[in-house]
Amino acid sequence: MSIVAVKVLSTVNAPYGTALSAEQLASKISDPASAVDFDPSAFSFFSEVNEDLQNSFLDEMHVDPSIAANLAREFSALAGYLLPLARAAS
Repeated sequence: MSIVAVKVLSTVNAPYGTALSAEQLASKISDPASAVDFDPSAFSFFSEVNEDLQNSFLDEMHVDPSIAANLAREFSALAGYLLPLARAAS
């Protein structure tokens, strides 16, 4: 596992006691249902992981940045504040 994935997963998994793999998280941050379901792991990625690290993870996991940015915008609307990747979707 890459250092990027380790850093992201430790940030996302620790607060919720989860054990998502990098692939599982990549799926969640590119699935519009994550916002509908208020998925805490996806929200944690968008709100607690440094923006540069988010972008590195998206690149490493081959997640379309525009899809992730649109999902970040949906989470921003739910949270009531702008999340870093949401700026790319604006």
